[in-house]
Amino acid sequence: MQQVRLLHADTGVFMRIGIIGAGMAGLSCAQALRHQGHDVIVFDKGRGPGGRMSTRRIGTPLGEAAFDHGAQYLTARDPAFVAQVERWAQDGHVARWLPAGADAWVGTPAMNAPIRAMASDGDVRWNTAIGSLTYDGEWRIGNERFDAAIVAVPAEQVAPLVAAHDAALADAARSAVSDPCWTVMAAFDGPVPTDCDRLTDLGIIGSAVRNSAKPARTGPEAWVLQASADWSRVHIEDAPDTVQRALLAAFAEHVGARSPAVIATSVHRWRYAKVDALKLGAIWNADIRLGACGDWLLGPRIEAAWLSGQQLAEFVGSTNWTVSEQNV
Repeated sequence: MQQVRLLHADTGVFMRIGIIGAGMAGLSCAQALRHQGHDVIVFDKGRGPGGRMSTRRIGTPLGEAAFDHGAQYLTARDPAFVAQVERWAQDGHVARWLPAGADAWVGTPAMNAPIRAMASDGDVRWNTAIGSLTYDGEWRIGNERFDAAIVAVPAEQVAPLVAAHDAALADAARSAVSDPCWTVMAAFDGPVPTDCDRLTDLGIIGSAVRNSAKPARTGPEAWVLQASADWSRVHIEDAPDTVQRALLAAFAEHVGARSPAVIATSVHRWRYAKVDALKLGAIWNADIRLGACGDWLLGPRIEAAWLSGQQLAEFVGSTNWTVSEQNV
């Protein structure tokens, strides 16, 4: 005889929920589910908070240079997210950044500050890659069992996890296509001669940001150069050195011959940078207690990822469950 837990739609009982992905969507959902009373564990393959809100630090002869090499800023327009951002601002995790607009904010002292604050509130297992999900009435994630499972990873990584359990969810994830983005980080031995801290549409460069000018940043002159989606798509398999030369040359052409010397560089390829979202908000299969959230379900913004996580938590909370024991 084996004793198993059965869940029944009835009056509310708190569940044990596993979430794969500790980005903005996954942590937003986890936070909301914990507020409902659920026991939530989040798994992430990364070494720490960040994902597309990561910051890379590089040693230079003039000191450490920092680069927000993924998302450059976030916007806050939805009232619920505006309230969340204002709480982060009160706690010193974000500050306004006017070069991107009146509703733009950046993490302080680095872009991942809000993610780091959210992760500190709960149980997050870093350095834990989850390659598969098993369902037998309960969900197995890694070596642990859960009443519900949530995937909060890029759309391209969702289908392999859920295809055996929810074909419709897998198909939805396959239909969401993300643009890639090559990113070059460059530190200089002096100020780049431009009055603008954010430049856009510089030929093959879609965005160039003076990272060292953002609030609470220190260190030498540091720029993040992000190639356009079209150029990144064509050159996605190029060698990093080739990409670096191309983007630095395009940047130098724009700022002119007075550009200071480069003293340190790094290159990063984002295969899944900006997604063509499905406008679904979030997906929740109440029959097997499997859900998905992320910017690919709502919009290509940090705000959309947060809202998707909140919406999925609402879906979960709208389904009441009781737990009983049964011998089989």
